[in-house]
Amino acid sequence: MRIAVITDIHGNAAALDAMLEDAAARGLRSIICLGDIASGAGWPRETVEMLQATGIPCIRGNHDRWISEHEPATMGKQDRLAYDELSAEQRGWLMDLPTSMQPAPGVLAVHGSPGSDMQNLIEEVVAERLRPAPMAVLRERLGVDGMGARVVLCGHSHRSGMVQVPGGPLVVNPGSLGLPGFRISREPAHRQEAGTPHARYAVLHLDGDAVQVELLAIAYDWEAAARRAHDVGFNAAWPHVIRTGLLPESA
Repeated sequence: MRIAVITDIHGNAAALDAMLEDAAARGLRSIICLGDIASGAGWPRETVEMLQATGIPCIRGNHDRWISEHEPATMGKQDRLAYDELSAEQRGWLMDLPTSMQPAPGVLAVHGSPGSDMQNLIEEVVAERLRPAPMAVLRERLGVDGMGARVVLCGHSHRSGMVQVPGGPLVVNPGSLGLPGFRISREPAHRQEAGTPHARYAVLHLDGDAVQVELLAIAYDWEAAARRAHDVGFNAAWPHVIRTGLLPESA
């Protein structure tokens, strides 16, 4: 059994379209999305429509939740763009998505951690950067449900990686499909950069007791995505990180 895993699209329909083409070329028929679908400097409505049209099972991310829970006047720019461009029915669809799913026996899929859509699972903030979390911290975040799984799929951090927990699951984060870097000013303040603009996703291979994972980084028209960010009024940092995978100060 093979499962393609995407997460943190953030309205980047160009990246999603390229991923769907790549998955089809690889013969991947099962795809799941781990959330943070529409909010971003891109195409919120088109992204939701693509996922709905393909019937890809999705989990609700924190940004998917925020565009229903927060008042529009208090929203950050990426959430406000999604709120304005999505219909009430589409916003309701995002809000009603499950917070976890089991796409295969022994596989638990979440957005952040099993207990929170705002908590990175395999990373912690050190000196305003994401670094691997200590194993004791990871076990605590996994909780009973996570530790009892064979594989845990997570997103939220935009940082691709895998950790095999001794006596516990293989934890896999595909990295962000549509937003390769960001800066968070709220505490704990931190930044994340993928280092390249590629769209990232993972393929989980399940064959009896054997588990294999491919972490993929595919090319797409990131110049079109960067132009879209500029055209919808986002400052220079957004187009820059989309076309380079780096924040302006790093480049």
